[in-house]
Amino acid sequence: SASGCQPQHPSLSAVPSSPAPAPQPLPPSPPATVAARQLDELLAALGPTQSKVSLVPRGEEGGPALPRPSHPPSLVAAGPGAGGPAGPEPSLDNMLGSLARDLQELGIAAAPAGVCAACRKPIAGKALTALGRAWHPEHFTCARCGQELGGQPFFERGGQAYCEEDYHQAFSPRCAYCAGPIREPHVLLTALDQTWHPEHFFCAHCGKVFGDDGFHERGGRPYCRQDFLALFAPKCRGCERPVTDDYLSALRGVWHPECFVCAECLSGFASGSFFELEGQPYCELHFHQRQGSVCHGCGRPVTGRCITAAGRKYHPEHFICAYCLGQLQKGSFRERGDKTYCRACHDKLFL
Repeated sequence: SASGCQPQHPSLSAVPSSPAPAPQPLPPSPPATVAARQLDELLAALGPTQSKVSLVPRGEEGGPALPRPSHPPSLVAAGPGAGGPAGPEPSLDNMLGSLARDLQELGIAAAPAGVCAACRKPIAGKALTALGRAWHPEHFTCARCGQELGGQPFFERGGQAYCEEDYHQAFSPRCAYCAGPIREPHVLLTALDQTWHPEHFFCAHCGKVFGDDGFHERGGRPYCRQDFLALFAPKCRGCERPVTDDYLSALRGVWHPECFVCAECLSGFASGSFFELEGQPYCELHFHQRQGSVCHGCGRPVTGRCITAAGRKYHPEHFICAYCLGQLQKGSFRERGDKTYCRACHDKLFL
C-alpha cells in the first residue's frame, strides 16, 4: 500500500569535505608548488559557492489519493555570503571530486555525505535527500520512466518515487467513460460503482449532463428521466405514453385509468365491467352493435332469447306489428321497408 501520495520534494545539499585533525608540526617544507597554490585557490573559491536546495513535501502521509503537485521550489543560498537565489556551479561535482582526490594525496580524509540508495556507493559531491535516504542526484529517478526527479515534485508509492505523469497513469482512478486518469480529487465523481470525470457523466441516450432530476440506471448505464421512461417504462395501451403512476392492467396490457374507455363512445366503465372485441374494450351497447346483437325494436342489446327476422334481431316482446303493435309470430308477418306488420294490417294499408 502507498505510504503517501502528496507530491514531495527532495532535499539537495552540497556537502564540503571535513578535514581530519591537524598533523604534528613538521620541519619547514620547500616553497609551495604550483599544484599547492591551485589547491589553495580552489578551497578559497569553494567557500562562497556552498548552497542548499530545500524541497519541502506538501501534506502528510495518508492524504488525498489524487494530490495537486506544487511547483518546484527555488534555489536558496545557505552558505556564506547568501543574499538571494543562486544556482549550483555547473562544474561543482568535478571540483568536489578533484578536491577529494587532492586531499587524499595530501593525507587529509574527506567524509562522504552518505551512501547512495540506488548505487550503494559513497556520495562525495552533492547529496540529495528524499524518502528518508540519500541519493546521487542523477540516481534519484522515476521508478517507471527513469526521468530525474531532483528538480521537480514527485509522488511516493510503496517506497518508490514517481514523476507526476507516471504516478497518475499507474495509480489514479480512471474515468469509466474515457478511461483516462482522474488527476484532481475534488472533481472526481462516483456513481454506479465507478469513477467519472464530471463532464463525462451524462445520459447514455441523449448525451445531456444530468440536472436536478438525477439519473436512472439500466444495464449499468445512466439515463435521464425522460429517456429512461421513453425507452424502458411500460406504455399505456390507450395513448402509448409511458405509465409512471396509477395504472390498470387489462387485455394483456397496462392503461392509464383515464385511457381505459370504450373504443367506440370513449365513455368509462362505471360498472367496472367491459366487453372485449379484437383486443379493444367496449361498453355493452357498442359491443352488441359490433356483433349485430342489438334489438331492432328497442335498440338495446339482446342477451337472452331473441327472434331473428328479415336479417335483424329482436327481443321476443319487441317483435310486433308496426301499426297495431300486436305480437308477431315468426313466419306470419309481412315486411314493408324496414318495418314489420301483421298480415291484416299489411293488407289493409298497402293492398
